[in-house]
Amino acid sequence: MSVPRMKERYEKELRPALMEQFGYDNIMQVPHLEKIVINMGVGEAVAESKKVEAAASEISAIAGQKAVVTRARNSIANFKLREGMAIGAKVTLRRQQMYEFIDRLVTIALPRVRDFRGVSPDSFDGRGNFALGLKEQIVFPEINYDRVDSIRGLNVVICTTARTDEEARALLAGFDLPFQKKDA
Repeated sequence: MSVPRMKERYEKELRPALMEQFGYDNIMQVPHLEKIVINMGVGEAVAESKKVEAAASEISAIAGQKAVVTRARNSIANFKLREGMAIGAKVTLRRQQMYEFIDRLVTIALPRVRDFRGVSPDSFDGRGNFALGLKEQIVFPEINYDRVDSIRGLNVVICTTARTDEEARALLAGFDLPFQKKDA
């Protein structure tokens, strides 16, 4: 199996650049991608349980890995939600699939988003992890528009080993993640 393009880029270009930029002594100190979690919540699943299966199959197509159905932890009467009820789907990508996904996200999916002006540089959590929300799952080419029963949003969380948001921002910018420019 060949090495993903983004992993090769990280090892050859990005890691040495980050070592120089942040003054790391050891190659193991350089931040790298740990995992990518793709999550899709399905609120309509309370009324129709088939919606979760459709969401799970769409997420599986996007990620190239089988999705796990997420269940409600506790009951909420106002939402007609019972404990253990299926309410979403998620996939955790690591290693090869993670690099393949970030490549497809940056080169194919994000440019297809309507009125896209870049991802928010404020979406870091303070520990080097980045969260990104997409309003439509149809920006991914793996989703057949004619077979989609409804448009759903999804969350993509990119977990890194970076200690600070600045290190994580430099890492993700090296993967060509298009950050919005701050207005001066």
